[in-house]
Amino acid sequence: MTVDDVADYLNKPRSWVYGNWKAEQIPFRKVGQSLRCRPADLEKWLDDQN
Repeated sequence: MTVDDVADYLNKPRSWVYGNWKAEQIPFRKVGQSLRCRPADLEKWLDDQN
């Protein structure tokens, strides 16, 4: 998933995702200069957020 995909999924602005992905430990990986996240990793991260 791209940053835009994750922002849509989380119902957050793209700027929030970029500004908080490290602090919130959203499971992005760098692919070249882009951030990508696997849907399963994002689901697990969400489950761990309670």
